[in-house]
Amino acid sequence: MDWLEFENKAIARGFSSVCGVDEAGRGPLAGPVCAAAVILPPGRIIEGVNDSKKLTEKKREKLFDVILSEAVACSVAWASVEEIEQINILNAAMLAMKRAVESLDVPADFAIIDGNREPQLDIPCEPVVKGDARSMSVAAASILAKVSRDRLMLEYAAQYPEYGFEKHKGYGTKLHTDAILKYGETPIHRPGFLKKLYEKNGR
Repeated sequence: MDWLEFENKAIARGFSSVCGVDEAGRGPLAGPVCAAAVILPPGRIIEGVNDSKKLTEKKREKLFDVILSEAVACSVAWASVEEIEQINILNAAMLAMKRAVESLDVPADFAIIDGNREPQLDIPCEPVVKGDARSMSVAAASILAKVSRDRLMLEYAAQYPEYGFEKHKGYGTKLHTDAILKYGETPIHRPGFLKKLYEKNGR
C-alpha cells in the first residue's frame, strides 16, 4: 500500500502544504469531540503510524510525541458537548475539523479528510473513506486526536471517579451505562445520546 498516494496526488496538482485531518469521539456518551490536522514533510513516512484504532494505547502515546517532533505543523481542536447538542454530532465533528485546519501554525493549502464528508474549509480538500488507514498524514492526525481526547477523559475520570472514564473514555459500555443509571448525568454527558438508554430503562 502507498501511504503517500493522496499526499503525492495533491503535490502533483501543485499544492505544497498538504494536511491530513481526522476526528475522535463521535460515538461516546460523554465528552467533547476532538479533531487534529497534521502537515508532514513531503515524502515522510513515520514508522508505526497507522489508523489509531489499530494501535495499542501505549503505541499511540509513543507515536504522539514522534508526530509532534516530525510534523511541519499540527493542531488539535474541539467541539463542546453544548455544540454537539445544538448542531448534532456530525456537524460538531466537521466544526472541530475546520477549527483544527484553521489553527495550524503553517497554513495548509490542501486537506485530506477522513470519511465521506468534508468540513467547510477555505482550501480544496478530498474526503477519503478509511483515510486513517490509507493516508500517512490522516493516520497521524487520527493518533493526535485519539490521544488528546483520551487524555482529557482521564482528567474527567479524576473529576467524576464513579463513572470509570479512565476505562471506557466515555463510550457506552455496561460499566458506563450502569453508572449513569445509578448516579445520573454529569455536565460532560451528551443528553441527546442518553435518550435511548433512558427509554430502554423506563426513565
